[in-house]
Amino acid sequence: MCFILNKTICSDLDETKVFLQLLLSKLDDKIQDENLFFDVKLILNELIVNGVIHGNCKDKTKNIQIKLELKENELIIEVTDEGLGFCYDKNAYNPMDLKCSGRGLVLVDGLSDEFYVEKNKAVCIKYI
Repeated sequence: MCFILNKTICSDLDETKVFLQLLLSKLDDKIQDENLFFDVKLILNELIVNGVIHGNCKDKTKNIQIKLELKENELIIEVTDEGLGFCYDKNAYNPMDLKCSGRGLVLVDGLSDEFYVEKNKAVCIKYI
């Protein structure tokens, strides 16, 4: 089982939705485990939407770069936006603050075996 995707999309939430549906339909026959597929769907959605909204400020002239590699025993997802980047610290998020943002990356971190952010690129590794 090997699947590689390298795609650039503009920071448009409607285009993002269409892209995610197409990507997930391609992954559906490659990822048989329903729980794993749900995790991947949530991870992709959170990372891409985060890049569009927070990284690129919904600026349709800016792009999101998505790299995905599905190997025998791991899935690597890289999402890069054109924003300035930030330092991710999952301990800085307090669920009791009831903020409207900040949960997405904490969810991705929790669903990932490895997760890190380098400036404006988020990398998720999930072992299969």
